[in-house]
Amino acid sequence: MNDQKENTFSRSVPFFHDRVLPDQMTGSLVGYASLIDVYHLKVPLPEKLAVISERHQKYETETWAVFTPRHQPEATLIAHLTFALKYEGVDLGVLKSLFQQIDPDLLVAWVKAEPTGKYSRRVWFLYEWLMDRTLALPDAKTGRFVEILDPQQQYPGPIEISKRHRVRNNLPGVREFCPLVRRTKILDTFLRSDLGTLAHKETGAIHPDVLKRAAAFLSLKDSKASFEIEGENPGHKRAERWGKVIGHAGLIPLSIQEIVRLQAILIEDTRFVPLGLRHEGGFIGMHDRSTGAPLPDHISARPQDLPSLMAGLIDTYHRLQKGPLDSILSATMIAFGFVFIHPFVDGNGRLHRYLIHHLLAELGFSPKGLIFPISAVILDHIDAYRQTLEAYSRPRLECIEWRSTSKNNVEVLNDTADLYRYFDATRQAEFLYGCIQQTIEKSLPAEIRYLEQYDGFKSAFSEQFDMPTPMMDMLLRFLHQNKGTLSKRARENEFKALSEAECLFVEELYAQHFG
Repeated sequence: MNDQKENTFSRSVPFFHDRVLPDQMTGSLVGYASLIDVYHLKVPLPEKLAVISERHQKYETETWAVFTPRHQPEATLIAHLTFALKYEGVDLGVLKSLFQQIDPDLLVAWVKAEPTGKYSRRVWFLYEWLMDRTLALPDAKTGRFVEILDPQQQYPGPIEISKRHRVRNNLPGVREFCPLVRRTKILDTFLRSDLGTLAHKETGAIHPDVLKRAAAFLSLKDSKASFEIEGENPGHKRAERWGKVIGHAGLIPLSIQEIVRLQAILIEDTRFVPLGLRHEGGFIGMHDRSTGAPLPDHISARPQDLPSLMAGLIDTYHRLQKGPLDSILSATMIAFGFVFIHPFVDGNGRLHRYLIHHLLAELGFSPKGLIFPISAVILDHIDAYRQTLEAYSRPRLECIEWRSTSKNNVEVLNDTADLYRYFDATRQAEFLYGCIQQTIEKSLPAEIRYLEQYDGFKSAFSEQFDMPTPMMDMLLRFLHQNKGTLSKRARENEFKALSEAECLFVEELYAQHFG
């Protein structure tokens, strides 16, 4: 198991790439950081890297995990792989890039030397799973079954037994598409809050008629917000049509054909937007004003990789339906994975947000027939949403070689499929959980409360006035806009038929029901 690079492991540095070590320290790179450094891996850096400090204090910052000298591994590939799995969890992107460079005989020798070792067998499985290649090793005969993902480090998916390696494959996805989510205090707190149960409990006590009206309004609200996020004003009919589609989320199982069908509903004018998977490159960003050259903030997956990536996404979707992964984490992986791949020429963002609704409804998180206005909440936090997307896109731009085409599009020159197959979705999961918490604890109760107030006002109003509902709704809008009083303009124009006493009565009625 000798490693020719062993003298370069654990290099002592004050910074690594663009990350300065905490507390102005100089430390030794370990685990994934050292593997990336030694093998010059062109991969996005993990959200958190590990370093050995000279101090005997173990702590973490946002981007560094600082270990003490007693944690220092030997200067070998195997020792740093072991450290990475033990303390940092599984990073499929880094491991795949590493496996493409190293001599697989090093891993064969490791497994032979430690046939029952839990780290050697996990790496053995991950090599064969990621590389789709069998090592020259007989099936394991002894050793306790171990899990590929440590549930204390990352949230696991359904379990499949691999007798060859004597491991439990609890990766949430498949080889062609497998995002992972790290266990964090923020996510654990959200999970303990059990928002799904809270949503069902809150809506269970609401009159079915009120809930139905709320669902219709919230679907339309979400539709309008989803277009507005893309900088579009769809018009009422288009927003209403897409709102109805959102309202039926979760009823038809996902497939590539189903997503293309949804795109066809979304894109009215197909003269300029070909439907289905792209046949050319794609990016999000701007064009240089003088030359027209692309200035990308995000580069989409290559068109030749789309069939495999999308098939993997759908396979992972089916795998996640088996549990035990939390519904919101499942929705994060599928919906954000979709928008990062960006498989279509147009409609990706709105379909991405639709997929959130679909997963939550199909997995039973959302109450039946009710859509949370997630897009509306995202719109309220649009800067945080963009930062969440950029947290994925920016590190990957450095790994993508591309050139401008004659159409001022981008042509990717290197193999980038793994950038979209394997990514850390932790930050996206925390953002989505926050949005859903707001919809359940604030947006949904606010809409229900308004409908109940409206019904009370309408009932009392109708006892005194024989006014058509549309006109009464106009009266309510004026009262809302003027904080409970009818303006002089409204009294003298639209509602000049009302006497002064009647205007005062209406204002008192409004205060009684709307506060």
